[in-house]
Amino acid sequence: MKSGISFLLVLLLSQVAHSDEADRIAKLEKIADHALEQPTLNTSPLPAYDYDQLDYGMTIGIDRTPGGRLWACWVAGGDSPKAFFVLATSDDDGESWSKPRLVIDTHSPDLPMDRSTLVGNLWTDPLGRLWLFFDQSMQMFDGRGGVWATVCENPDADTPEWSRPTRIWHGVTLNKPTVLSNGEWMLPISLDERGGLHEFKGCFRDLDPLRGANVFVSKDQGTTWTRRGMANFSNPDWHEHMIIERQDGTLWMLARTRKGIMESTSTDQGATWSLPVLSQIKHPVARFHIRRLASGRLLLIKHGDQLETHTGREQLSAWLSEDDGKTWKGGLVLDEKKGISYPDGFQAPDGTLFISYDRNRAKDGEILLARFTEEDVLAKKLVAKNSRLKMLISKPLANRVLKEKKK
Repeated sequence: MKSGISFLLVLLLSQVAHSDEADRIAKLEKIADHALEQPTLNTSPLPAYDYDQLDYGMTIGIDRTPGGRLWACWVAGGDSPKAFFVLATSDDDGESWSKPRLVIDTHSPDLPMDRSTLVGNLWTDPLGRLWLFFDQSMQMFDGRGGVWATVCENPDADTPEWSRPTRIWHGVTLNKPTVLSNGEWMLPISLDERGGLHEFKGCFRDLDPLRGANVFVSKDQGTTWTRRGMANFSNPDWHEHMIIERQDGTLWMLARTRKGIMESTSTDQGATWSLPVLSQIKHPVARFHIRRLASGRLLLIKHGDQLETHTGREQLSAWLSEDDGKTWKGGLVLDEKKGISYPDGFQAPDGTLFISYDRNRAKDGEILLARFTEEDVLAKKLVAKNSRLKMLISKPLANRVLKEKKK
């Protein structure tokens, strides 16, 4: 009799706990619906978001418009729920930069918790339009998040006009789309296998079958995006995946994991992907960059001055491959310092390469730029006349202003 009572008690307590957990999940998922609300773009961010008001810098992306203007984007507020986006421009190939020209900050005192904008990228499409991709989530990641995009058709104008942001799908994206040889645009979107973080753990379990390194495709120049497939990586770390179309037509995906860079291949335009394996490219748990250049070579930006080694987030270097990543040449060190990370970039029509990255996000918060050529990479030193390293894009000044006030 006692054993029967004990069983019923355990069953009752289990049902109560399950009910409490279901209630908790339901309340949090309702809060997460605030991340579905259309973001507002702040096209007149000064003086509230001037450099003397900023105290953090994590680079996001950089690209060039048809008229030659450079747009750079970075995260302010912190690699945290306080994160928001800041954009600035340069009209002299990165020699000098404007004050912030666009801000996406969706925090509000009316919300029950922080709503962050943490990752994304800038991309000039084949039509010359500038895209800004960005995520929106409650806290760091509510288990669903969401990738949004706004498009500027006159990015070289004195007063650029941006479209109303539209939500593409769940998750986050950090890297530029790849234009495939058949004209399709392929966008990497990560819906992390770990699900919601911290208080959002266990939320949106219905999305579990879709969690992985997804690829989305547009056949109509970005009007619509359709999910095509995904790769699943062991020990993922936001994926931050990038996609290269090889000369044989296969797709090569590289992704960030807690084991380092892992890779997968698709032979059916991204519908299915091979079992991931560790890459020969040794790298810390951090973002890398790989793109096809006009010469046909691949450009790789990684940490470490050797392919097979690294010493953490320092010594950012550039490499070239002429055989679709089988072998690499060069090893130009763009910045030897510690605390540098998150490279992103593009190639200008004249062949010049531009790579942005950050340094000591919370302490110095610098967003820096390297401008170099393929010849520089192969020579392992700057040989081109206009090449320059460690150019400053932005530096937050709020901490300096605070120290001066205390004197």
